[in-house]
Amino acid sequence: MKTGLDPDLKKYVAAIRGRKIDHLVGLDVRNLTSVADTFFICSGRSNRHVSAIAEHIRLELKKDQIQPLSVEGGETGHWIILDYGYVVIHVFYEPIREIYDLEGFWADAPRIDVGAEPEETDEEAP
Repeated sequence: MKTGLDPDLKKYVAAIRGRKIDHLVGLDVRNLTSVADTFFICSGRSNRHVSAIAEHIRLELKKDQIQPLSVEGGETGHWIILDYGYVVIHVFYEPIREIYDLEGFWADAPRIDVGAEPEETDEEAP
């Protein structure tokens, strides 16, 4: 089951999509845990890419005066967690994401409609 994107979450999705990420998934976990209301999960293609995605998200949300309560995992770039209180963003290196399988672990969580993945092109935009 998919739920619509709450207007308050649009800033988070825009910040996450600001870098070339892979496979964005939103999970509505508010009825399953007290840790957060929403998990966003995305992937990068290398540990450096993961670190760049996480830093971009942090800087973009900072422009809207949204600061993380904590950031974990930045040392290795395999799994970075940006905790914004009711929203937690997980940025994975793809092979690590497959191992932990948060989508499977939280299979009972309704999916949030985050929109279609942008299509990649080999041509640069004008």
